[in-house]
Amino acid sequence: MKVLSKVSHGELSICNECKLYHLEFNNVYFEFTTAQFKRFKNFILTLDEAYWETKYANAKVSRKIPIPSKQTNLVLMFNRYEIRELKQLFKFASTNCSWYLSVDDIDYKLVLN
Repeated sequence: MKVLSKVSHGELSICNECKLYHLEFNNVYFEFTTAQFKRFKNFILTLDEAYWETKYANAKVSRKIPIPSKQTNLVLMFNRYEIRELKQLFKFASTNCSWYLSVDDIDYKLVLN
């Protein structure tokens, strides 16, 4: 196994023998052929977090960004931080993040007394 990239919640690697890509992220594990990997990578890199967060703005869940699967009753849900980490994995980035938090990125309820 050769590790291609790593972030705090996951790792992307490739098996030198079987040529399968292995993606471990939080509690999700994927195995991809080269063609599947390219399609999934393209899907993740072009995913618009703001669109999905707006669409599900009234949902009472913290993860609002869906990633559908072939299994019709299974949709993986992610938040914007997780999607950004996935994007970092697919850009073969180092463990350091190259993006910065905006005020909207901070999930904190501020109570002014």
